[in-house]
Amino acid sequence: MKLALVLAMVAASAMAADDRRSGAEFMSAATQAMQRDDAQNPGMLWIAGGEAQWNTSCVACHGDARSSMRGVAARFPAFDAGSGKVVNLGQRINICVERKLHATPLRLESEELLGLEAYVAMQSRGMPVTPPQDVETRAAAARGERLYNQRIGQLNLSCAQCHDQQWGKRLAGSTIPQAHASAYPIYRLEWQAMGSLQRRLRNCMSGVRAEVPRFGAQELTELEAWLAIRDQGMQIESPGVRP
Repeated sequence: MKLALVLAMVAASAMAADDRRSGAEFMSAATQAMQRDDAQNPGMLWIAGGEAQWNTSCVACHGDARSSMRGVAARFPAFDAGSGKVVNLGQRINICVERKLHATPLRLESEELLGLEAYVAMQSRGMPVTPPQDVETRAAAARGERLYNQRIGQLNLSCAQCHDQQWGKRLAGSTIPQAHASAYPIYRLEWQAMGSLQRRLRNCMSGVRAEVPRFGAQELTELEAWLAIRDQGMQIESPGVRP
C-alpha cells in the first residue's frame, strides 16, 4: 500500500511536469531582472547577514558553505530522526543551533533565521529540487497533498482550485501562479522584506478566511513537503523576488 502511494504521488507530479512554470514567469520584466541580478536583488541583503552568521557560528563544523551546503536546500523538507518528524530547512537550522551550538533557537521568521536559510538555499541555486524518498517524508507529503486539495475557509477554496486549475488567470489584478516553491525564501515587494514559504502559505489561508496555523505548525511543514513533490526536478532559484 505504501508503495502504491509513492507511485501515485510520483505519477501525479510527472503528469504536470510539462506544464510547470516558475513563478518568475508570471512577473514583470523588471521584477525578473531584479531576481536575476544579485546587485539588484534585495534578498542579497539578508544573504549577507546570513553569511556573516555562518562565518561566526557554522563554519567550524561545516566549513565553506559553497561546497558543504551545495544541494542541501534541494532535499528539504526531510524527516529528522531526532525530532521524529519532517522539518523544513529553517527548522533544521534551528535544530543545529540548539543541539550543536547549545544556543537558543532563532525566532521563526526572524531576519537572522531567514538570512541563514537564504544563504544556505543560495548554495543550491540552479540545482533540481530532489525530495527525499524515505517513507516518513513521503507520508508527510501525502498529508500535505490532502491539505493542498482540501477546501478551507469562508470562501471554501483549496490551494489546488487556484494554483492547479486557474493558473494564468487574473485575480484582483494579479496573475495566479502555479505555487511552485523553489525560490524561497523570497523578497516580496509587497512585504518590503524577505519571507519564508510558511509566511506565504499563511497569507493564502488568511486570504480565503481560514483559520491560520502558527509558524512552525506541522501541517504547514507537511504542505511544504507536498509542494516539494510538485516541484521535483525544477531549479532552485533562491533568493527569489516576487511582486
